[in-house]
Amino acid sequence: MTDKTDLIQPDRDQDAVAIHLVNEASFSDWKKGLSGGQRTALDAQKFTGGGYETAIVPDGDGWFAVGGVADPQSLSSWCLARLAEVLPAGTYRLNSGDAGPALHGWQTAQYRFDRYTKDDKAQGPRVLLTKQVKAIDGAKAEAQAVCTVRDLVNTPAEDMGPAALEEHAEKLAKRFGAKLNIVRGDALERGFPMVHAVGRAASRHHAPRLIEFEWGKEGNPRLAIVGKGVCFDSGGLDVKSAAGMKLMKKDMGGAAHALALAELIMQAELPVRLHCIVPAVENAISSNAFRPGDVLNSRKRLTVEIGNTDAEGRLILGDALTLASEHDPDLILDFATLTGAARVALGPDLPALMARRDATADALVAAGKAHDDEPWRLPLPDAYREYLKSDIADTNNAHSNPYAGASVAGLFLDKFVGDGIDWAHFDTFAWRPFAKPGRPKGGEALGLRAAYHMLRGRYAA
Repeated sequence: MTDKTDLIQPDRDQDAVAIHLVNEASFSDWKKGLSGGQRTALDAQKFTGGGYETAIVPDGDGWFAVGGVADPQSLSSWCLARLAEVLPAGTYRLNSGDAGPALHGWQTAQYRFDRYTKDDKAQGPRVLLTKQVKAIDGAKAEAQAVCTVRDLVNTPAEDMGPAALEEHAEKLAKRFGAKLNIVRGDALERGFPMVHAVGRAASRHHAPRLIEFEWGKEGNPRLAIVGKGVCFDSGGLDVKSAAGMKLMKKDMGGAAHALALAELIMQAELPVRLHCIVPAVENAISSNAFRPGDVLNSRKRLTVEIGNTDAEGRLILGDALTLASEHDPDLILDFATLTGAARVALGPDLPALMARRDATADALVAAGKAHDDEPWRLPLPDAYREYLKSDIADTNNAHSNPYAGASVAGLFLDKFVGDGIDWAHFDTFAWRPFAKPGRPKGGEALGLRAAYHMLRGRYAA
């Protein structure tokens, strides 16, 4: 978020402007208790109690705010977001009840990406007071994690290359006392050959690397979090169109999710042995770029024929998932901006979820629904495994027919996860093409809060 002000603070009866919440059903009766002048002010602002409507109502020498929500007694994460976007700078409290989950949207609505430009007319902070003192730290942490994803994804590739992802991971490791390990450049050839192949065409400034850190007590259940870190994707020699390349700074959105989730886990001190892995590359075009038709070795010693150099994210994830599997984790979660097919199927708001175990998928979906971050499960059908068949290698990285693109990509990843390991995969967009209250256009965390709350339910003492 743009400034460091605490946007939610304990309510100790300090001065604050009241916020009244109504809906269309209750508005008429509520309005009857107002003065004629106040009703006129509402009419002038065309306020009817509809969702995300806001108004300012004079009250003696001061004023109060009113917002329209679906149900004043049951708020969602986004119910107060529009108010947080449009109200004047100042301190506020709800007239009755407490914000609950809406603490999240109050904060994320005030996010601004201002690394490259300053808005001299920007509003100052809007602070919300709450009696939910025990919820403040957690709500702040979740909002900050979402804003971390937004910042990382919104930053252009020249300033958010593999080295910048490494720097971010290094800061996290130092902050929480995690053990960091980095493998860079040509050193990747031996242990992570697919990461090396995808990233070798980039300049030295954007040389590929495998970033990993471990945190937590050895005896705790091992949890692996893996994130796709393609910091820019030209498509390689199967080059993308100009339109297809325009948003490819966001192709490291999986890495952004993994790093933000790792920070949440460490900050909450979940009793796990965390293993965070980010393969970071730029899929560039040069004389040494990997080619369609090449056969790559992998860390798992499966050979992979390259059917399409633009299906590169699954290659680097294959090596990373193999590494995660070698430590026999209790669970692997990976995040990746993997396929356009998932967006065609589900649109920009719903991250696709694939999982080996029904119970794990159900827990992730339930956590997402409860925290307004719902994923949608797609299958991993055995019948489609044949789509990845190669005549000259153990597998192809891309299938030639137009069907089930997201699921087939998931099936490719499944080849590199150890037998019997509980694994779930998020094919997330990491981008919001249209602004909504609390959710500005640009980089976005989609699936992050679902994963975090599922993990809290699974591992919290």
